[in-house]
This record gives sequence, structure tokens and C-alpha cells, in this order.
Amino acid sequence: MKILFLTDNFPPEVNAPASRTFDHCKEWVKAGAEVTVITCNPNFPQGKVYEGYKNKWFKQEEMMEGIRVIRVWTYIVPNVGFLKRTLDFISFSLSAFFAGLFVKTDIIVATSPQFFTALAGRTLHWWKRKPWVMEVRDLWPESIKTVGAMKDNLFIRYFEWEEMRCYRSAKKIVVVTDSFKRKLIERGVDEQKIFVVKNGVDKSLFKPMKKDADIVKQLHLEGKTVVGYIGTHGMAHKLDFILNCANDLKNDKSLHFILMGGGAEKENLLRMKEELKVDNVTMLDPVPKTEVGRYISVLDICLINLRKSPLFTTVIPSKIFENAAMAIPILMGVEGEAQQIIEGYEAGLCFEPENEADFVSKLNLLRKPEFYDKCKKGCLKLADDFDRKNLANEMFKILKA
Repeated sequence: MKILFLTDNFPPEVNAPASRTFDHCKEWVKAGAEVTVITCNPNFPQGKVYEGYKNKWFKQEEMMEGIRVIRVWTYIVPNVGFLKRTLDFISFSLSAFFAGLFVKTDIIVATSPQFFTALAGRTLHWWKRKPWVMEVRDLWPESIKTVGAMKDNLFIRYFEWEEMRCYRSAKKIVVVTDSFKRKLIERGVDEQKIFVVKNGVDKSLFKPMKKDADIVKQLHLEGKTVVGYIGTHGMAHKLDFILNCANDLKNDKSLHFILMGGGAEKENLLRMKEELKVDNVTMLDPVPKTEVGRYISVLDICLINLRKSPLFTTVIPSKIFENAAMAIPILMGVEGEAQQIIEGYEAGLCFEPENEADFVSKLNLLRKPEFYDKCKKGCLKLADDFDRKNLANEMFKILKA
């Protein structure tokens, strides 16, 4: 079986979409598929091409874990500003479409968001007369209204019309949460072609380990309870709330926060930290995926946060699984389906998003040794049930059927 996969995020980028796609494609190759990935040159989240890469029109790399990787030109900009980012997305859609015309395949998979990648998949389906599968990792364009990037207008309504055309033309739709499936059914999408393949973790890469002594020493974390967020610093993640909470907790000298990653809000957050003179927060830039585990190891508590919105009750943040696999209890400001997972496995505690009193209360409870140890055990059970190898094989069966 020949699979053509379109995605604008792929290793060496280390965000959740890149990891999911790479892990799935590796397993499909092991299962006997010929997988070609069309992607852009790595630049997320800084909007700068990584060292060793050039933003060329077309380049086929050496095989990556058995995956044929084709990188195409895009209009690369930092992950800020709606208009420029949209031009970036459109440029990838066009480049991916033209590159895809020359790839022999039995099926096309396009992952959304960003949404224009799905449009490229749909158009290739029409030109090549091959079935296509739409993977939906976020309900776009609804999500851009939720974070305030754009209000409801003519453009949004046009994108929503195109979104429904994609759902109707796709042979199958793979979503990452049960809530997404329910929402699509409510909008009239055929239930029979919607499948749920949730996010998970590569347990060969993330496993329990002792705190990395070099990082502890480098960041002066000796004797501290370390609460850390590792991931994108975007509008959806409401990390200004976390900075305010940390500022109000600065008299507790045994507590330290780490915010690691990049994104559209990173510069604003750095300015806010400086203005508030928050000295119990260390802000770090992203590191390669092979290094992420070392930084997770120094955490005592994994912090996951999203702004308060009905839309975010439908999401399951992928960082749940990597931290759970390393037995790091989770403190999460997300309601809905993700909360059900954390509480069902007793892998941590959830606080009401943007509620500082509830945040502090749940943080204090999670620091109690007996409860903390119970959460560590719950984390490992959660990771076992969300092993990405099994989930990749599940999606492969969907593609073949």
C-alpha cells in the first residue's frame, strides 16, 4: 500500500503534530506500507529555517526511518500575525499540491490544522482520482474564533463552507477525540466515515527516569518542587494566567515553575515576566525531541493549561501522554474529555481554567506525598493504554479498509 501524507509539521520539529505523524508513519512502514511525506522545511515555532536546511522549491531527503520525505518551499514567517501565517499556510498548500502530483500513491492523507493542508489533500484527490482521508486534530476555523485571532466575518464563513466540503469529499475522517466526532455528527457529517484515533506516546522514547542532574544544577532546582509546562506558547494556552499564579506564589521558596517552548505569545510572556519581576519562573527555548525527556525528568508536576472556552472541552492535549509515560503527575486546567482521562486514571488533578484559587488548591493537594505517589501509578497505567504503536496500527487498519 502506498500512502501519501501531507503535513506542514514534521521532525526535526518537536511539536505534537510532527510527533504524531512521524510515529504513525514509522509504524505503517513496519507494517509494509510505502509512505511518502510531503512537508515544509523545519521552522516551527520561530519561523526560521533550522540550521542545515534551505527553503528550496523541492528537495527529497534521505529516507527517515523508512519514510520518504519531500520538503517543499513555503513562505516562512514567525508564528505571529494572522495574515502572514495564513500566507504561510496557503503557500504550503500550493507547493504540496504540485509536489503531490508526481507521487504515486494509493491513498492521500492530509492533516488539519492547518486547514489549507486539507484543501491540498482534497484537490490532489480530485486530480489523481485517489481516495483521501482527512485527519482532524483541531476544529478549524472554529478554534481561531475561540482564541480571538479573528472574529466571525465573511472570510470565516467561507472557510467554514470549505471545511464542510472537505468533510463531505473525504472517504474517511480521523479525529483525535470522541468530542470532535460528536460535533461533526451534529453538523451533519456522515457518522459511518468518522473514526477516532486519539493521541498517545512513544514509550520507547519516554519512560520513567531519575532527574537529570546536569539540568537540575544548571537551572538551580536543587530542593525545589518543580512545576513545568513544556509546549507551544500560543494564544490558546493562556500562560499569562500561569505567570500571574506563579507571581502570587513567589513567597513559597520551595516552589519553582518552568515554561519551555516557543510560539506566538512567547515575547509577550517574556515581557510580562520582566515587568512583574517574577523570579520563581524560568523560561526556556525549545530543545530537540531527543532532549525533551531530560527536561521532563526534572519536573515534579506537569502543568497543562488552556484558556476557558467550551471549544477546549473537546480537546485532549497530547502532552498528557508523554508526561504520564515518565510518571510525572499532571496538574491540568482543561475541562471535558481530557479531564475525564486524568481523573479516570487518577493521574493528577484538574483545576477550573483561569481560576487561581482552584489552581493553588489543587497544586497543594497534589504536593501531598501519599496522593502524589498514587498519581504516579495512575500515570503509568494511562501511558500503557495510550501506547502510540497500538494507535498507529489502529489508524493503519482504517486506511486499508
